[in-house]
Amino acid sequence: MKIRLLAVGQKMPKWVQQTFNEYNQRLNKNQQVVLVEIAPVHRSKSMNSDVAMRIEGQNIMSALKPNEKIILLEETGQHISTKNLAQSIKDWQMQATDVAIVIGGADGVSSEIKNHALLQWSLSKLTFPHPLVRVILIEQIYRAYSLIANHPYHRE
Repeated sequence: MKIRLLAVGQKMPKWVQQTFNEYNQRLNKNQQVVLVEIAPVHRSKSMNSDVAMRIEGQNIMSALKPNEKIILLEETGQHISTKNLAQSIKDWQMQATDVAIVIGGADGVSSEIKNHALLQWSLSKLTFPHPLVRVILIEQIYRAYSLIANHPYHRE
């Protein structure tokens, strides 16, 4: 089971890259998340958000590997807890399911991505900037693996 993070956006601030890498390196080699950055569509006055989302959606779909399941981070998605995330990871491991967690662009994602998603998750009812979502997500994956391993990092 492999987890890849497909994120629309490039050239993140240094602190985002450092924090993402720090948490990722704390994971065992077989648990580490592979980050795939997808170039955002350059928006012009003649391009509306639907066209941009469709193009970014095509780029996301082309970055997927065969048999990889899509988990979409979506503001209207299901709210999950760290325990839910840990259970999902355990299930994926048992089923040998490779997963691509998708962070869409500034305007969201196309209906094609939504229709192909196995699950749609929301990290919070709050709105986060895209760079921070990467950090929150990798920290939560690290925390979920810690919970699976009965590590005291997770507190209740």
